[in-house]
This record gives sequence, C-alpha cells and structure tokens, in this order.
Amino acid sequence: MSNSYPKFAVVGNPNKGKSSIVASLSLDDSIQIGNTPGTTQVKRGFPLKVDGKIIYELFDTPGFQRARAVFAWLEEHGDVSADRRIDVVKQFVMEHRDNPRFKDEVELLEPIINGAGIIYVVDASKPYGAEYEIEMEILRWCGQPSMAILNLIGDEDYREEWSRALGQYFRLVRTYNPMSAGHQEHIELLESMAQLKEEWTKSIKEAIVALEMLYLEKIEQSAEQIVEYMVKTLSYVEKKRIKGETGTKEEEEELTENYRAKIVTFEKEERVEIERIWNHINIEKSEELLALEDMGLFSKESASIFGLTQKELILTAAATGATAGAAIDLFAVGHTLLVGALVGGVVGGVGAMFGFDNLYEVKVLGKSIGKREISVGPMQNVNFPYILLGRALYHASKVAKRSHAVRDSLNLEEQPFSSEIFESSIRKELEKVHVKLRKQEEPKEELLVSYKEVLFKLFRQLLS
Repeated sequence: MSNSYPKFAVVGNPNKGKSSIVASLSLDDSIQIGNTPGTTQVKRGFPLKVDGKIIYELFDTPGFQRARAVFAWLEEHGDVSADRRIDVVKQFVMEHRDNPRFKDEVELLEPIINGAGIIYVVDASKPYGAEYEIEMEILRWCGQPSMAILNLIGDEDYREEWSRALGQYFRLVRTYNPMSAGHQEHIELLESMAQLKEEWTKSIKEAIVALEMLYLEKIEQSAEQIVEYMVKTLSYVEKKRIKGETGTKEEEEELTENYRAKIVTFEKEERVEIERIWNHINIEKSEELLALEDMGLFSKESASIFGLTQKELILTAAATGATAGAAIDLFAVGHTLLVGALVGGVVGGVGAMFGFDNLYEVKVLGKSIGKREISVGPMQNVNFPYILLGRALYHASKVAKRSHAVRDSLNLEEQPFSSEIFESSIRKELEKVHVKLRKQEEPKEELLVSYKEVLFKLFRQLLS
C-alpha cells in the first residue's frame, strides 16, 4: 500500500454520533464521547494502523453551529461554476481561520478542503428536517466524494424519509450503528466507502484484507493467551517450608488460601491481556458473574454456570479415569485431600462433582526435619479446567464483540453460552493436556498446538 491512504472527515450536527462512528471505525476506545453538545471542539485525526502502517484515517470534527451564515457567505462570494466552488470554500476557511464565530465550521471544513472524503452523520431516529439541507449544500460545495450514515440513536425509525432526502446530496447512504456494530458491519461499511472514489478503491480493498487478517490474528493471539493461562493455572503448585514432620492445620489453611489467591491472580492477568489484544485498554466492567474474588471463581455457582453438566463430567472422567483409585485419608500422613477410594472412571466422574476444597492435594515434601515443605496443587478437579475455559472464553468473546464506541461498563452478567460447546470430541482433545497437567507432566508441543486449534475454533464459533 502506498503512503497515500484514504482520509475521511466525519461531519454533521452535534450529538448525532460522529465521535462514536470514528471510535468504532478506528478501533480506538480512547476517543472522548459525550452527550453534551460541543464535546468535540477541534478536529482530530484518528489513523487506523495495521502492522505499523496507516490503512486509513478518520477526522473527528465539531458539529455545524452556524451553517446558515456560512452558506450565505459562500453564495455571496461564489458566483462561479460548480467546479470552482471548492475554491470559495477554501477562501472562507482562510479568511475565518482566526474568527471565533466560525471556529467549528473552519475545523470541520479544513480536512475536507485538504482532500478528505465526507461522511455525513444523521440521527435517523429523529424526523428529517429541511434545515439540514443547508449543511448538505455546504458539503456539496466542497466537491469531495461523500456518503451519508444513518445512525439510529433512539427507538424511532425515520430512515426512509432521510434516505430520500440524503440520496439527492450523497452518492451513498448507509445505516450503521456504531454502538452495536461488530467486525462484519465494519467490513461492509468499508466496502461501501471503497465505491466513493476510484483512486481509493484499491487502498480500501487492501485495508479490508488487512483488517480481516488482523481479526484472525487477534483470535489466534487470544487462543494462545488462554492456552498459556490454562497451562500455568492447572499446573500451579504452592509450597511452604515447615519446621515439623507435618504441617499444622493453620499452615495448611494458609497455604490453600495462598494457592487460591494465586489462581485468581492468573485469571486477572489473563483478562488484562485479552483486553489489550482487542485494544480495549480503557474498558470498565460490571462483572458479578465473573467475580474475581476467591468465592467467585471457586464457588458452586461458577461451576454450575461455566462448568460441565453432571452427565458431561461422568463421561469425561470415565474416558480418562480422572480420579479413580485416589486414596483418601484426611489429615493423615501424606495429607491427601483427594476424593479417594473411588473405583473406576464412572465413579471418578461423580467424584469430580465434589467441592474444590477436597480436590487438590496437600503433600509433605522432603525427608529431613527443617527441609520439609507442604505443597498444594495441582488442581485435580476434572471440572475445574472447563470452569476456567468457560469463564475465559465468555470474557474474551464479550470483549471481542464490544464496539470501541461504547463507553458504558462491559456487562459480564448476562447468561453465558452453554457447556454444550465442549462437546465430547472437543473434551477428548482438551483432556489430553488436562491429564498431563494434573500429573505435573509437561505436555508435548503437538498437544499444545492441538489444544490451541480447538480453542481457536471455539472462539470463532462464539464470535459468529
């Protein structure tokens, strides 16, 4: 792609969603968006970069404030043919650059006279009014390729009458809701923008290809991040040096508490990385369903919402013999807190439904007094990996689908997807890694690659 990339000025009346559209199309959640007229006071360019290259740039602009006065000036000074009207607009900008009365109009017209295409935004939930025609006439004088976007901010729908009027001024009229638009809607709008000017077609088509590749790359990076998180969490062991032959109850409780706290920390770190991948650095969350506190992750509610069903657990444990034959002798020498004396995989599947308190080991390591330590982990609960995966995939899918125009808290309290996404063939592949981690064995590279491929497909499925 050449250094000459398409530029677009997003213009219109105040509070019609201009800044929201810029944020959505530039994938930038740092853009200031407000309900108060005049939030955007000066033009500002927001380039969209892929691999360090700008593929297009959007200019967020103030809204029209004195359109009638501007148009009266243009008509008074513009007794010229249509092909020379842009020169009159340039003259207006030059003469009024330091005039505070026309500050907003100068700011929004400047990128246009410098070659930017026009994206005119209207709120199609409000009735069409002839007063908007003054703005459209000014933009027509600029002679730049232009399109109109119908943004439905409210509940009413007046798109039909808006389309009839806008079609007389703009080459294209498209509906686009920046608050709900996802990747596919973004691509479809770019395909429309490619039609505005022949010289831009190739660049915008290249931009579409670049964005498609970036989207798949982010899905892959997310899958890789979740794999890294799962391996780190499921293999984690917390250790503590003890003075006697066995640890005291207080030492065991402290160790268990530290173990849980570390698992929660791993989940926090994973979420931050997912939000970074999808460029939602400034995101705020309402996340009772995904509470990060100890009793959120390790609660029965989390298991019932994100984990496997009892039937799925029995089948999974039966296939792997996950907890079969584990001897139980609570607080005895060896301190095995597994659900023990369970014979066979099916019984093991039922055992996997027990609470988390009883499904990780507390061991005494070392032979010499003074060099002994107790350890907790790795987690032996067959269901726990699917709870972690369910929470991670739910969070990642909500983040990936979120428009960069939204400023409300991310709602992580809606009903998530069903555990049915972990169908038997998928669980079979995942368990190849889970079993290794429960045994504190390092999975081979090909197993981790297969694990990532499964998560990549699951994630794409959730985003479709």
